[in-house]
Amino acid sequence: MAITLDASSEACYIAGMTRKTDARARAIAAAERLFRIQGYTATGLTQILEESGAPKGSFYFHFPRGKAQLAEEAIDHYIAGRIAVLRNISADTTGDALSFVRRLFSAFAAEMVAADFQYGCLMQNLANELPAIDAELTKRVARGFVESTEIIAEHFRGCRLAPARASATAAALVAALEGARTIARLERTPAIFEALADVSARKWATADG
Repeated sequence: MAITLDASSEACYIAGMTRKTDARARAIAAAERLFRIQGYTATGLTQILEESGAPKGSFYFHFPRGKAQLAEEAIDHYIAGRIAVLRNISADTTGDALSFVRRLFSAFAAEMVAADFQYGCLMQNLANELPAIDAELTKRVARGFVESTEIIAEHFRGCRLAPARASATAAALVAALEGARTIARLERTPAIFEALADVSARKWATADG
């Protein structure tokens, strides 16, 4: 038996699907924001539901495994955004290691200022908690650091840094960016990013040969 929908029924169906999709996206965004501000353990489902405005029934429809599944998707969403930023900066500074380094520090500093120094790195926050809590989430966070570092190393290789040096420099740069974010949150100033850019960029970005 075929089932047909009149225009009003179809509109209601589409609206209902949109609300479900929005509820899922809002839950992921709320979890990502709260994990960045206060970490994984301190963030409960009740707070996530309140922040996102999603009803509890809808939450478990989208995330049947609860907080762990939501955290997986929040991590994946955060990593995808971080990688997009790195790739965009790399594309804008092709072959120019010095500008690439300076743009990275500037982008991280600008995000901290825009968030009023509330946001830490989601991966860094969770890396400090998850090894003793959830092995699968820990693997996701570790993958995020590996992928981010490789994008930076790839850019340096394109700037004529030897492969070993490109990888080591990328790892050092990621560590510097994460440490700078922590200090900036404590001091509520982007000065540490500016200091690192001034002191380190030329040394790290000098081509081999």
